[in-house]
Amino acid sequence: RVFLRAVNQFTSVLNRFFLDQANFELQLWNNYFHLAVAFLTHESLQLETFSQAKRNKIIKKYGDMRKEIGFKIRDMWYNLGPHKIKFIPAMVGPILEVTLVPEPELRKATIPIFFDMMQCEFNFSGNRNFHMFENELITKLDQEVEGGRGDEQYKILLEKLLLEHCRKHKYLSASGEVFALLVSSLLENLLDYRTIMHDESKENRMSCTVNVL
Repeated sequence: RVFLRAVNQFTSVLNRFFLDQANFELQLWNNYFHLAVAFLTHESLQLETFSQAKRNKIIKKYGDMRKEIGFKIRDMWYNLGPHKIKFIPAMVGPILEVTLVPEPELRKATIPIFFDMMQCEFNFSGNRNFHMFENELITKLDQEVEGGRGDEQYKILLEKLLLEHCRKHKYLSASGEVFALLVSSLLENLLDYRTIMHDESKENRMSCTVNVL
C-alpha cells in the first residue's frame, strides 16, 4: 500500500512537469511504466494464488491493488499522446504482462492498449503498417505462454476486443482483423502445445509442434 501511494505520487509529478513537448523525459516515463508493471505483477499481489480466506481478507482491507495500478498504467499510456510512438515496440512486452494477469476487469481495461499501439504505429511510422508492434507481440506472447502465463479466457477476450476495435477503424479494419485472428490462432496453438508437452503420445506432441510452426 505504501509503494502504491508512492507510485501514485510519481504519476501526478510526471503528468504535471514531464509531459509537455519541452520537458518530456523519455527515461523517466520508461522507468515509471516498468516500475508500475513490476508492482502489478509482483508475486505477493497475485490473489488467485492464495487460499480463499486469505484472499477475502486482503481484498476487504486493501482491495485488489493490481486493478488500481493497472487502470493508472492505462491512463498514463493514453496521456502520452504523440509521445506514444517512442514506446513502441519496447512497451509491448510490459503491457502484455499486465494483460495476462488473470483479473477480468484489468484485462478488459488494458487489452485495448494493444489496438492503440497498432493505430499509433500505423499513423506515425510513415509505413502505414504496424509491423514493429506485430513482431514484438508475437515474440513476447510466445515467451509468456511458454513461461506458464495465458489461458483460454485470455485468448477469447483478446480476439474479441481486438476485432471490435479494428472493425470500427477506417484503415485498420482489414489488416487489423487478419492480425487479431492470427494472434488468436497462434495463442490457441501455443496453449495446446504447452498442455501437450507432458503427453505420453509422441504423435500428439509432433502435431502440436507442427501447428505452432
